[in-house]
Amino acid sequence: MGSDCLKVTKYFLFLFNLLFFILGAVILGFGVWILVDKSSFISVLQTSSESLKVGAYILIGVGAVTMLMGFLGCVGAVNEVRCLLGLYITCLLLILLAQVAAGLLIYFQRDALKAEVSVVVRDLIRDYDPNDQDKKSIQDAWDYVQERLTCCGWTGPQNWTENKILLNGSLTLYPCSCVNGSVDDVQHKSGFCGTAANKTVSFADWPVYTKGCMSSVQSWLQDNLGIILGVCTGVAVIELLGMVLAISLCKNIHREEYSKVPK
Repeated sequence: MGSDCLKVTKYFLFLFNLLFFILGAVILGFGVWILVDKSSFISVLQTSSESLKVGAYILIGVGAVTMLMGFLGCVGAVNEVRCLLGLYITCLLLILLAQVAAGLLIYFQRDALKAEVSVVVRDLIRDYDPNDQDKKSIQDAWDYVQERLTCCGWTGPQNWTENKILLNGSLTLYPCSCVNGSVDDVQHKSGFCGTAANKTVSFADWPVYTKGCMSSVQSWLQDNLGIILGVCTGVAVIELLGMVLAISLCKNIHREEYSKVPK
């Protein structure tokens, strides 16, 4: 009976650690995505939000260690190595604490992140210059956001009237990524459109989207942060179950070894 219980616990722990390894890879992927993504709005946040960068590095660290511990847990469970299982339980507890810290950081920084986004986007629009190569990546990211979300500016196209180049041109130019064109037109657009011959003197005359990007961007942030927190929560539950199974396996191994000692 004790031997059967040991085998069941061992293989359950192996399966949990296999799933644990996969979810660790997902967490690591989220962290890497936050740091390297240059084609979406996340690249705009990278330049302004230190808390986002810290959270990304924590996710990468936790994901990498989680994958390692998942592997060690599988090895310890199959080979019934008590010292390896003890190390596994200790590290699992540390990972769980780090994961909770990352989740809390992301959760409690949501409102601060929204405020930072508003400031960053307004500054970006005001200083937008197609000829500035130093800011090309972040400006391209914002052009991508406006084009894909079919919006213009933060609260509306009136935000672009604060741009220095447009003001110097008496608002005869307008952002190309805001152009209200055909739905089938998927060509990426950047820079400014229009000519000095245009009679445009107000943003209301621009052929651009009238909806601001604020609500769409905040909804995008909410959805993606929710996914990250959901994955972290799922991994935390698996970690707790893994700890319980590992402790149970250690006890069963100890009983088996004790029962084999000659009396």
